[in-house]
Amino acid sequence: MDRKVILNLAVSLDGYICDCDGGFEWIRGQGDRSLDTQPLYDIEEFARQIDVVVMGRKAYADCGLDFIKEAAGKQFWVASSQKISLDPPAVRVSGDVVAQVMALKQQPGKDIWLFGGAGLTQPFIQADAVDEYIIGIIPILLGRGRRLFQADFASIPLHLEQTWIDDGIVILRYRRERKSG
Repeated sequence: MDRKVILNLAVSLDGYICDCDGGFEWIRGQGDRSLDTQPLYDIEEFARQIDVVVMGRKAYADCGLDFIKEAAGKQFWVASSQKISLDPPAVRVSGDVVAQVMALKQQPGKDIWLFGGAGLTQPFIQADAVDEYIIGIIPILLGRGRRLFQADFASIPLHLEQTWIDDGIVILRYRRERKSG
């Protein structure tokens, strides 16, 4: 089985991954499970299929140490052009992070989780290097914060593979369609 680069994040309905202060307390359901699908999305199963998490510097600053503790046994690459202090097992990667991840993808291992905002994800999207997008849409309009997507990339055809609804959160899993020719 080929390794995949998977962008898996929660966003507000208007496309933000955190508020202006880096906060995530708004990431929660609506308290109504009447439309839940079965089975529900299983983040623990997703975590079992990955062995490397590539995070942006801001995502690491916002949730790094807690995130690392929850996902023990994984490699953590924190993309930053700046020298930053990291807690093991996190390591800093800089330069052409997309090329480094694409080289890693060619090695044996599990899937690679891309976890961060537009500063991290934009180069991967522009390079058409994301194999799957798993996006949980939180039932809130934030109005401002850090965006998941920026403009200025070529369109990328996607194929909807699976959907889940969990407490008002709609989770969509898309596979990137391979360009022919």
